[in-house]
Amino acid sequence: MTPLLLLPGMMCDARLFAPQILTLSDRAVMVAPITDFDTTEALAAEVLRVAPPRFALAGLSMGGIVAMEMLAQAPDRIAGLCLMDTNPKAEHPAVAAGRQPQIDKVLGGGLRGVMRDEMKPNYLADGPNRGAILDTCMAMAETLGAEVFVRQSRALAGRTDRQDTLRGAVVPTLVLCGAEDSLCPLHRHELMRDLVPGSDLVVVDGAGHLPTLEQPDAVTDALRAWLAKVDTA
Repeated sequence: MTPLLLLPGMMCDARLFAPQILTLSDRAVMVAPITDFDTTEALAAEVLRVAPPRFALAGLSMGGIVAMEMLAQAPDRIAGLCLMDTNPKAEHPAVAAGRQPQIDKVLGGGLRGVMRDEMKPNYLADGPNRGAILDTCMAMAETLGAEVFVRQSRALAGRTDRQDTLRGAVVPTLVLCGAEDSLCPLHRHELMRDLVPGSDLVVVDGAGHLPTLEQPDAVTDALRAWLAKVDTA
């Protein structure tokens, strides 16, 4: 079976994919950090350096942005592409301008406050597990720390528009999002579906920006169906 490489979102680690890693343990699954550089180009090159020769690639949010950069750099190594709750466009100038005040707060010791007040509460749909998922998000962010926040913020602000890259994708592609994702809304995923010939769009009910944790079974089912196509392509 084709190895699966997972890329987590901003200030997240392998815990973001814990349910999927457990359930997909019948194949080789690797989670690559995207923490050590402040450009998406350098982050993508580093993941490619440690990745298998050919693999299925799935990224969520910032992980999806880095995945698109990897597709631009090494299309022949990627056997299948899954983009979850992400955005193929360059960052809007107004969003980029808002990152520096966040960086200043974080460098001043305010990482927990920024994550609590300005970021994670806006990510999730209402549900019985919302509090526990927010606790997991906070734990991941505190593990990674302020310097990673700064590097990732700068990488996102300076990223390249990858719509043309998606137009050239020729591998089995899954586009997936939470139905209530306000950060990367449905219309962004419909755009990606339309850009990639033959791609599939899955919208997960009862989930916001982190469906891997909010509705893990639905996400795993979608990944299994996509990986079956990758394995037989």
